[in-house]
Amino acid sequence: MTTTPYIFDDFFASGKEESVSPFLTKSSKKYAKNLELISSLLAAFFLALAFAFSFYNRSLSNLFLVIVYFLSGTTALIESIEDIKNFEINIDVLMTLAAFLSVLIDSAIEGGLLLVLFALSGAMEQTVSRKSKGALNSLTKLSPSFAFVVGEDGNLSERAVRDIEVGTIILIKAQEIVPLDGEVVDGNSFVNLVHLTGESQPIAKKTGDVLQAGARNLDGTLSIKVTKTSSESTLSKIIELVHEAQETKPSVQKILDRFGKHYAVTIIGLSILFALGLPLVLNIPYLGNEGSIYRALAFLIAASPCALIIATPTAYLSAISACAKRGILLKGGVSLDALAKCKLFAFDKTGTLTTGNLTCSKITSIAGNLDQNLAIQIAASLEKHATHPIAKALVSIGSEKKLPLLQINDFNSIAGYGLEGIISLDDHKKSAFIGNVDYFFKNESKDHQVKIKNALENCKNAYCVLKVGLNLILFEFDDEIREHSPTILKNLRQSDQIKLLMLTGDHKSSALYVSNQLQIDETYHDLKPENKLELVSNLSKSGALAMIGDGINDAPALARANVGISMGSIGSAAAIDASDIVLLNDDLSLIGWLFDKAKKTLKIVKQNLSLALFVIVFATTPALLGLIPLWLAVILHEGGTVIVGLNSLRLLKK
Repeated sequence: MTTTPYIFDDFFASGKEESVSPFLTKSSKKYAKNLELISSLLAAFFLALAFAFSFYNRSLSNLFLVIVYFLSGTTALIESIEDIKNFEINIDVLMTLAAFLSVLIDSAIEGGLLLVLFALSGAMEQTVSRKSKGALNSLTKLSPSFAFVVGEDGNLSERAVRDIEVGTIILIKAQEIVPLDGEVVDGNSFVNLVHLTGESQPIAKKTGDVLQAGARNLDGTLSIKVTKTSSESTLSKIIELVHEAQETKPSVQKILDRFGKHYAVTIIGLSILFALGLPLVLNIPYLGNEGSIYRALAFLIAASPCALIIATPTAYLSAISACAKRGILLKGGVSLDALAKCKLFAFDKTGTLTTGNLTCSKITSIAGNLDQNLAIQIAASLEKHATHPIAKALVSIGSEKKLPLLQINDFNSIAGYGLEGIISLDDHKKSAFIGNVDYFFKNESKDHQVKIKNALENCKNAYCVLKVGLNLILFEFDDEIREHSPTILKNLRQSDQIKLLMLTGDHKSSALYVSNQLQIDETYHDLKPENKLELVSNLSKSGALAMIGDGINDAPALARANVGISMGSIGSAAAIDASDIVLLNDDLSLIGWLFDKAKKTLKIVKQNLSLALFVIVFATTPALLGLIPLWLAVILHEGGTVIVGLNSLRLLKK
């Protein structure tokens, strides 16, 4: 008999009993999760007893101290021995060494206090890390491991998500999480994407609609045809991106990591030097509370940079988590650092400052007498495979008028200009082109150029020109400015003297119309992709440019900017790949919030580093001079670590 082995995550997600052992219960797993905190609190209780009985019963006090060292020191001692075996001298080794050496100088209670506070501090760090990684944890829990597959006979079978192939039909019941990206093939329901976008508004889904993994099905039952495997799903990509963000270290943190390895060895060496050399310099004994060994241990503890080491990672992890809960994905704390320094914010126009949902508002014949409906048919037929807003508007108006698409031969896409092909009309083949007017000014007669120029004089909106034989037709489109764009840009402009730019491929009159409405400082129009890339490259040389675009057409510019912020809708692979920051919900209002969060993150990192350095500088020299006892050095050291951790948690606020 053979069985299919389970991946651990899949097994636990299945809800099946993992053991018949009476010790593995829900409550016991809860205690195991907080074992370090519970053991450190018990150690603190016995330490208090040891201190109290030290005045009355020394033997009982020592017994309680043994329990303290066992509860809070066993793990630290084992880990330190392993580190020493691997020739790795770090902060943990430094602390453990100080705690156990204190027993040799008859300061076991102070050593116990160090171990207890060190254990409590470690438990606090775990809590901070767990909270700061809350977004990743919640997304991981959100991803189902099993799904119900609909067989050819209509029967349901449970299958691991990782084994489901593209094209498989799966059933999503009410209140279930969608495990894989797919297209709805049967059913109607409302879904919620709050875990992915931060927006809790229910969205209606019906047959033919695309559905992303991670959405919660609220009421009806949906059958979806899988379009992406588990490794390629939207949710998997988001989890991967958040994980990469948490692993990517800013430059300050990288420096501190390198600094910590050498620092621990240096401090241990100095402590040994002070323990041996102070009696020769200050004429003090080696042993006793005023002795050099006691002072060297106090120095060792005070100089340990625990608070310094956690000052940056806890802050950045908290900020990344807060952003993820708002539907903002970052590719690491480096993105926050760069954004906080930006003074130039460059916006794409269509789909970013405007809604991007164009509607054809006017059709004008510039030359010839081509029938308007036929012009729409030809334009829609050329644009049917394109994805930009003008293409969608033309296909949409053709669909509304119920005009059938025509056969296009020798189709060709001319980058930066438009689309062309050969079309059959009344048994005659004619060439057709639709796109940018620059193409016409390069290839048309002067007479046609003048006619096009005159037609564009009063055109304030987006447009394109269709040429069929000798016929020229101008299509104009309305593009609505996003409702909150004026307020958002006004607030951003007032923040730290920010300068706002607009970079667009649209023509001058359309670009200036939107620019004036939004009071943009500088506007660059008629930009082809290569022009936009070159401009962004030049502006980025100052190290202070943030580019905000739709994440698909603007991918090269987003990648080249100091900070690329994508307005790409959820599921856009181009948005995730090209940008440093992705706004999953296309919410422009988050730009100001994100900029403030980036500046606040830098501020808290500086506060943490200042506090950690202050504790080290304030405590080390007095410890050597005997002005700070061992127990106070312990409290200063661990207290600074806890304060730094709690300060970082302030960034979790949405």
